Amino acid sequence: MRIFLSILFIAVGMMLFNSCKKDEATNPGNPVITQKTEFTAAHFGDSLEFKIDVSDAEVPLSTLKARLYYSDDMVSETVIRTKTNGEYTGKIYVPFYVNVPNGTATLKLILQNTNLTITEKEIDLPLTRPDFPYLTLVTSTGEHRMDRVNMYEYAVTEVFPSAVNGYIKAPKVGASGNELTFGWEDNAIALGSMNDIPFSNPAAGSYSITFNTFNYHASPFIVYKVNGMLMDRIDDNRFKADVTLTQGQEVTIDGIEDLSSWYIDPDYFSKDASGKLTFLPISGKYRITANFILKYFIVEAMNGTNLATLQADGTGALWIIGEGIGKPSIATNQVGWNTDNALCMAPVGNKKYQITTVAGTSIRTDNINFKFFHQKGWGGEYKNTELSTTSDVIFVGSGGSSGRDPGNLGIVAGKTLEAGATYVFTVDLSAGNDKAVLTVTKK
Repeated sequence: MRIFLSILFIAVGMMLFNSCKKDEATNPGNPVITQKTEFTAAHFGDSLEFKIDVSDAEVPLSTLKARLYYSDDMVSETVIRTKTNGEYTGKIYVPFYVNVPNGTATLKLILQNTNLTITEKEIDLPLTRPDFPYLTLVTSTGEHRMDRVNMYEYAVTEVFPSAVNGYIKAPKVGASGNELTFGWEDNAIALGSMNDIPFSNPAAGSYSITFNTFNYHASPFIVYKVNGMLMDRIDDNRFKADVTLTQGQEVTIDGIEDLSSWYIDPDYFSKDASGKLTFLPISGKYRITANFILKYFIVEAMNGTNLATLQADGTGALWIIGEGIGKPSIATNQVGWNTDNALCMAPVGNKKYQITTVAGTSIRTDNINFKFFHQKGWGGEYKNTELSTTSDVIFVGSGGSSGRDPGNLGIVAGKTLEAGATYVFTVDLSAGNDKAVLTVTKK
């Protein structure tokens, strides 16, 4: 009897519990939002604090979401877990975007209970760009105050070197403001970065560095161009442009004041008495990289958006990797076995590839150890089974007693290259990629 009564009580309890759960599940509840912070206005870049009282007398609460919209785009969100009724405090960031004018944003407060019932409240929030009293240019040598010279426009005028690397910071404005930084990302000024902006002026001396907090325009920057095409910055010392060039075409370089002192690669350009440059290889797309440390234009053949590789029909590109060769000189830029330094031989037509060297300057007179590759990197390479030469000064290694690995070039024992003489290395693939012929011509 006792067992029967126990079972009965348990069954009744379960029925009552399930009934309560069913009632709760079918009850949508009534989430209530009571705004305790008056939102009157804010600045772009603020962290806006708010206090909200939330409640639901019937169903437990789940979350409170604060969402900020510029027009129809949600630009910021804060989510708060609301386990109990009561007051909650949070912050929502007001993004500081480029080229966004003053206007009215929409702040949405969304309260949800555990039965997914939602109550929303929308608040108009007037936004203005902060009027910073000043900015600060931060460089490795110190901080430089940039005074406000116009709406959103700031400048510092001092005696600077020709290149100034630094980021810009803006002070907090108002009780909810944040310190903002502007740095260099993907060849442009970006909010939140502390990477150095590469300001540059044609000469050292007294000049102004400027920045506009609305459109992020800044100055000065020296602009380098190839045939009117802007060169992209790789780093402080290298700029590049991918250009389509025609054999015999004049090539113009703009922005480099001391161009007359740069090394001009004779495989890619001829230069007349007036300084005019003419393109020499076959027509096609090429990457030209200006290296300001070496004062040297690196030219590399391309295929679409990638560096060219040797194709099955003998067209494309041929690359040099190894020791004893380098441009503009082996003293400053020997290729070595670093594939990043690989030299692209000039495609001169009819499946022939050429590199011009000066003994003692761009090639060693007594010891070389380089070879030809299908690409700028490891992979396809020429060995003695696919490459031959009739030169009596340069030999193609065959391994073992030859003193060079298969395909690596060396200088014949007892011979040297004549210091100061020009030697042109030409690889001819017209008979097939596996029947390459190297000729070495002294000029």
